[in-house]
Amino acid sequence: MSKQPQTCAALIIAAPASGQGKTTVTATLAWHYRRQGKQVRIFKVGPDFLDPMILSFASGHPVYQVDLWMVGEAHSRQLIAEAAQQADIILIEGVMGLFDGAPSTADLAATLDGQPLTPNDSFMMQAGQTLVFRQPKKGLRAYLAFPGGLDAPTVLGSQACTAREQIGGLHEDGKPLKTGDQLTWKGSSATPRQLPQGTQLPLPDSEETVLDMVLGSQAAHFAGRSLFDAFNQPWTVDQRADRMGIRLTGKALNSRLGGIVSEGIPLGAVQIPPDGQPIILMNDRQTIGGYPRLGALTPMACARLAQCLPGTKVRLQPISATQAQAAYRAQLLKWQ
Repeated sequence: MSKQPQTCAALIIAAPASGQGKTTVTATLAWHYRRQGKQVRIFKVGPDFLDPMILSFASGHPVYQVDLWMVGEAHSRQLIAEAAQQADIILIEGVMGLFDGAPSTADLAATLDGQPLTPNDSFMMQAGQTLVFRQPKKGLRAYLAFPGGLDAPTVLGSQACTAREQIGGLHEDGKPLKTGDQLTWKGSSATPRQLPQGTQLPLPDSEETVLDMVLGSQAAHFAGRSLFDAFNQPWTVDQRADRMGIRLTGKALNSRLGGIVSEGIPLGAVQIPPDGQPIILMNDRQTIGGYPRLGALTPMACARLAQCLPGTKVRLQPISATQAQAAYRAQLLKWQ
């Protein structure tokens, strides 16, 4: 007999604009069904970092993206099909408003007065024009460069803002930009230019992104089965992700070390806390740490991971330190 596919009830919560209460309704429904003893899974359409945390608390499970632009149709179908095997009801919170534009070639759907902009390119803006980033299409972060750099206060040699520590910022108050803030830059308008072909780092794949990793000295303290699982299963980028670290979820890894004396933490360090779920430490990481380390991602793998949206599938790939150094030097040569 052929096995019938598992199905369950599903409901989409949508509205004609943001701020209409979609998250409140979705979270309330999830909590209601959980109190009835039902298994609930929630998905989100469109980029957001606060709403998924609320919805995850309400449902008791991670909340992943099923936005066709962001994760692709095949991955969205797979996520929902897997949820249907375990859940009694699936809730999907719709995008912020109704998208009414045509598909853009820009990775963040950037437009200048409604006209699509190509990533990794320069453009001229005239007074009164409007630059809009609609939503991530491929990748998560973008840099907007200004001729000569921004004319802003410098703290510890940087003009960045770190909201967690309340350091830096346009007004030196540690707060991000807000409506009404004005940015000025030091240089004059430069000649439009673009990066040469082949110099850009590839953005994450829609199906699965491979991350190169150099094994560390503590790898020998992991069980053989854990080492196999580390490199032979897809990991999922968790909602708990920021410039300090990015958590991956999958089959738990086990180390015989337990804890270690705190030691220096390099960029891309792959820490394994007691729950066995890897934490990749990024640019704003702490200086020392005491969890066992499987190894470290290469700098280019860190750049690729930083562009992965929550719910993205990634796979760790072991390479030698020699291979990692050669690949990094080759990329640096392209940028010179």
